[in-house]
Amino acid sequence: MGQAAAHSGVSARMVRHYERLGLLPPVARTEGGYRLYGEADVHTLRFVKRARDLGFSMDEIGRLVGLWQDRGRSSADVKRIAREHLEDLDRRIAELQAMRGTLAHLIHGCRGDGRPDCPILEDLAGPPPSA
Repeated sequence: MGQAAAHSGVSARMVRHYERLGLLPPVARTEGGYRLYGEADVHTLRFVKRARDLGFSMDEIGRLVGLWQDRGRSSADVKRIAREHLEDLDRRIAELQAMRGTLAHLIHGCRGDGRPDCPILEDLAGPPPSA
């Protein structure tokens, strides 16, 4: 497992995790119980790592691995998964940009001096509860 992990750039812990998720087929074992990984397994691990680096979810990666291994696949299926992921990334980026804008506005409005008034805390607290 250590060699497969080293050659793929994935930790041994993650190799076991990917096995449990079914992203890797069951591998042969030695009489001593050590797993025997082949080049195809290492290639799959590299595929999973690259997909993780691009932010795909484990569910999406599972579907992509299945499509990658299916030579009869339709590239439209792959493109749909990638497009949905891109749309999700765009949504999250927009949310982060909005958070950044709000925080920058609050920071700009705070004097940052010795006084207790703080617009950042006031915004976080929101309106006082009604009595």
